[in-house]
Amino acid sequence: MLNDKSNERMCRVGAATPMGAAMRRYWLPALQSCELSTPAGEPKGVEMLGERFVAYRDGAGRVGFYDEACLHRGSSMLLARAEPEGLRCIYHGWKFAVDGTVLETPNVADPKFRQRIRGRTHPVVEAGGLIWVYLGPVEHQPDFPRWPWMDLPPSQVLVTYHVEECNYVQVIEGLVDSSHLGVLHMNGMKQAGSSDVAFAQKVSSMQNNLAPRIEAEDTEFGFYYGALREVAEGSSIRVDARVTAFIAPCTILNPNGDIMTVVVPIDDIRSAFFHVFWSETESLGTEPLRSKHLHFVGLEDEVLDAFGITNETLGRSDRPNPRNNFFQDRGAMRRGESWSGLPGLIEEDVAASVSAGPIRSRGQEMLSSADVAVGRLYRSLLRCVDAIEAGKPPPGQGVRVDWGRVVGTHGTVDSERPWRTLIPPYQLNTATADAQET
Repeated sequence: MLNDKSNERMCRVGAATPMGAAMRRYWLPALQSCELSTPAGEPKGVEMLGERFVAYRDGAGRVGFYDEACLHRGSSMLLARAEPEGLRCIYHGWKFAVDGTVLETPNVADPKFRQRIRGRTHPVVEAGGLIWVYLGPVEHQPDFPRWPWMDLPPSQVLVTYHVEECNYVQVIEGLVDSSHLGVLHMNGMKQAGSSDVAFAQKVSSMQNNLAPRIEAEDTEFGFYYGALREVAEGSSIRVDARVTAFIAPCTILNPNGDIMTVVVPIDDIRSAFFHVFWSETESLGTEPLRSKHLHFVGLEDEVLDAFGITNETLGRSDRPNPRNNFFQDRGAMRRGESWSGLPGLIEEDVAASVSAGPIRSRGQEMLSSADVAVGRLYRSLLRCVDAIEAGKPPPGQGVRVDWGRVVGTHGTVDSERPWRTLIPPYQLNTATADAQET
């Protein structure tokens, strides 16, 4: 349970809010690389953290991330002329390179004027099929966290994107809530046992125990939590552990070990959801495996469009939404054909999160032993806010973390091998870090 003040501190992400300031201290994905596929192509508008930006790939293939308002007098850079060297505002012709260098100011006679100013652009890293940006103060810019999957061939990585019409915390809650999987996704879990998709095989056992024991442990970057399920195996009992990592402010490493999700606030009441799937051995990003995987998890383009969770369809009255009860099929529920009356895993998650309202009040919620990780999420996010307000680095910064050893994982455990032993050590001591940098 959170009081209204704490809930507001945790959920609001505008530039003038404490959580907004904390979010801007991290590298966040803004869009997929494929959305800027053509050098010197069209600029693309992006909304993040309650602000509007413009992304552009110049003629040399470099990506720039501009404030939408032109430095001069605020006209939209989304209307700018796309030129090989950068974007040129159509109002007075000021031209900006992707790094913010002012290349031309044709309506200013002083040739040195442009050298004294700089366009409002932000640091960009392109990695793993995503364009990542840093929106915070330059003096606090952290090193970019390069995850191992970013070095795999593109054919072995699959990135998807959808949007949800609710606050980001509501979306993340579902990602640190293992107990809902065997209930809300009952139909999908039953189908998983007969699927040859790797994702399905890794989650099928969760239907065998609907009340896992949940334990959590704080870390420098957020927290780990373990969902422990006792499963009968002949005359004996085994304990399956699924361990999830939450990396502040909005990244989750799934226990499957090959899924990262990042939930980036578009604003206070809309969220962008980036899924990254990867495989060390299979061509997950190419056909036919790509389509087979997307079909099972429900992330095909036509599914996202039909459920109204794309940028183009979000909020449309002819798509499932709270006002039409998400077109829930109550007949299928009565006939025993569907637990939720919703068509798939993603649709079920979206309906559960969005139906609670744009920003869910947490003053009356009744958390239980199944919600240990949800409570830990609240605490971790408020740690971010507290750090910013105290003038300290937020979680994950100011410490030396080997991000390649921060994982989601799963395995069988017992009293001699607790779930924490599944997690590799992730913190670099000073000597190790210095040695790696030389």
